[in-house]
Amino acid sequence: MAKESMIAREVKRVKLAQKYAKKRAQLKADGDYVGLSRLPRNSNPNRQRNRCKLTGRTRGYMRQFGVSRITFREMASFGLIPGVKKASW
Repeated sequence: MAKESMIAREVKRVKLAQKYAKKRAQLKADGDYVGLSRLPRNSNPNRQRNRCKLTGRTRGYMRQFGVSRITFREMASFGLIPGVKKASW
């Protein structure tokens, strides 16, 4: 389980990215890279991490399902993901 502070930091980054999205697009279109550098660093969407919806884990994230590989495996073995059968893993 991820620390609450790390998850809160990620939420803050998402909000900042949404807040500055229009301004960032406008500055990029104008080619004003000095203006872009003055924006907060965490407002860049590249600084966001994908996190598992259930555990908050960042590594082994599967975009198609929105969970980490460990959570995916547990859910698949319990039959919670339709169409996925447990082979030999």
